[in-house]
Amino acid sequence: MRVGFAGTPEFSKLALQAILRAGFEVPLVLTQPDRPSGRGLKLTPSAVKQLALEHALPVIQPRSLRLDGKYPEDALAAQLSLQQAQLDVLVVAAYGLILPAWVLQTPRHGCLNIHASLLPRWRGAAPIQRAIEAGDTQTGVTIMQMDEGLDTGPMLMVEPLNIEPDDNASSLHDKLAEQGARLIVQALQALPSGSLIATPQPETGATYAAKLDKAEAALQLHAPAELLARRIRAFNPVPGATIRLPGIPEPVKIWNAVAISDDTSVKIGQTEDVAHVINASPDGIDVATGKGVLRLLELQRPGGKRQPASAFIAGWSTFSR
Repeated sequence: MRVGFAGTPEFSKLALQAILRAGFEVPLVLTQPDRPSGRGLKLTPSAVKQLALEHALPVIQPRSLRLDGKYPEDALAAQLSLQQAQLDVLVVAAYGLILPAWVLQTPRHGCLNIHASLLPRWRGAAPIQRAIEAGDTQTGVTIMQMDEGLDTGPMLMVEPLNIEPDDNASSLHDKLAEQGARLIVQALQALPSGSLIATPQPETGATYAAKLDKAEAALQLHAPAELLARRIRAFNPVPGATIRLPGIPEPVKIWNAVAISDDTSVKIGQTEDVAHVINASPDGIDVATGKGVLRLLELQRPGGKRQPASAFIAGWSTFSR
């Protein structure tokens, strides 16, 4: 089969890599335009583009695919490229652009999406992070036949994956990326025979995984400690979670923390702007929350290094001994 591919970040790269290793012909790759990155804000190609160039695959980077949108010239050029590629199927994984009807209808078998959740739970942009934040114990990958809705198409393959208590967004991302890469190859191998059965998504149980916002990084300490610990894991590494600590003017990034108590008698104090530190020891920095105590285990000042609590306290004049 002639398999087109649309994707941008590392999650997508693993899928494209698996498709190439399986021997499928990939006549066209779509990815987002190069973005400024690093301290010098140098234009940097996406992970998918870098892999495509290594394999000498044709790459297009339209700013939009809407023929009636802001960049119709990009959409028209992409339409011509897709028609000339004569695709049997287009695989989509974390591409980042909405696919209009004309794209969905161009490949002979339509478009297959690799989605990192057990649909219909966590449709949308951030299913990995929202599953951890919500305290889900299970997630997985759904291979979906795309339609014009937001992750609403029929399901072709579904495989669950347990979320471990110490999983953060980074570790869970890597597991799901490998799982998705394996499943899409199986789906492509089964596609020509017609053995894939399309199952409509259930009408109940749908949730929306809203895109992460930088404003979410600042933890609201009136929330329960259990929820705050999950948010720290969900926002690791992006956008990160921060707390204001006594004697430190700038927000401190929290890389790891655990809820150690649900005692409601511990009060967060008169202000939530600066954390109420109950205890600081080599075991961690205990902070009062709306319900229970949050123990900070790994921290980082702006411009500094990630440190375990014991090392952080040693350089913290307010609590150093």
